[in-house]
Amino acid sequence: MAYQPQQFDVVSGEQYRYALTNFRIAHEKVEEQRRQLEEQEKQVALLRARIALLEGTANEEPQEGVRQHGGSSVDDFSIKNAASQLERLINRWAADIVRTLPSGLSDIHRAAVGDITGSYDHAPYEATPIQVQNILRHAMSEVIGNEIVNNLVVTNSPEANVQLTRIHEHLFARNPVVACVWRRQTFSAAVETCDPEMTAAILAETLPALTKVLGGSASSTAPILASAYTFSRMLHGAPSSSTDAFYRSFVPELGSILYPRQIELVRRCLKSERGEQDRVGATIFPGLVKVTRGGARPTEQNQEMVHTVVRRAQVICECALVSSGNVPMQE
Repeated sequence: MAYQPQQFDVVSGEQYRYALTNFRIAHEKVEEQRRQLEEQEKQVALLRARIALLEGTANEEPQEGVRQHGGSSVDDFSIKNAASQLERLINRWAADIVRTLPSGLSDIHRAAVGDITGSYDHAPYEATPIQVQNILRHAMSEVIGNEIVNNLVVTNSPEANVQLTRIHEHLFARNPVVACVWRRQTFSAAVETCDPEMTAAILAETLPALTKVLGGSASSTAPILASAYTFSRMLHGAPSSSTDAFYRSFVPELGSILYPRQIELVRRCLKSERGEQDRVGATIFPGLVKVTRGGARPTEQNQEMVHTVVRRAQVICECALVSSGNVPMQE
């Protein structure tokens, strides 16, 4: 068998120098891009530090055990927990009122409906415990939503809080980011708790008939309003994933149409299951929306507000309340 010499791939010196030069050029370009990325990361870190300083959160550390990337943000986690705690307080308060009964069931129900609708001219009827409990939760939901969450309760002066709320609305219409920083800075100096006189004034103004009927039992609302204020401070004062939005609460009206995107039923609705239209019987916990400015690049001329539901209102429908036993009184 003849010997076969081993073959080698050989390139000329010119080709080798050409390939080496191109490799060096490519390596230098990659290194330049790496330095540019590092510089961008430094600038982003400086910008984030500046924003944290303006928001007053520069010294805050991320909460241990809470995911920072992907999934739910810290705000979503806090909102869910705080809302659940507040909902349990409202339910326990309403159940205790029905259990102790400082007045007749129908008197409590009539007073609550009158305060909610503004009309106290209702035909006499016999209310059931479950109906009274739900209408109490609706009444308290309106107080929390309209008087605490939707107002920037920063001081113990209702007049000052109204003015601060108007200032925020004006700032948000002009520049949402500036409004966000101003709101968080303002809440960093807010009162720790609401003055009992102010909470009593809120109840006397929003639920006058119910407060009168409940008598001394009305004082049991103090823990609820305190928890609601903590919830509101968390919504308006804590950092969020968005610096150009803020939260507002909403409570579907009694007898309004059930919109699935806005409400979550806590009991089965027999009418809707049959394809019939049903209405709100009572709202047992407010919903929450995130308000942003419309358009890709909001300007003063583009001031349309976009409301995105982030937590639907907890509602029981009319047919569920009727099935619990609403029997008219015989005249």
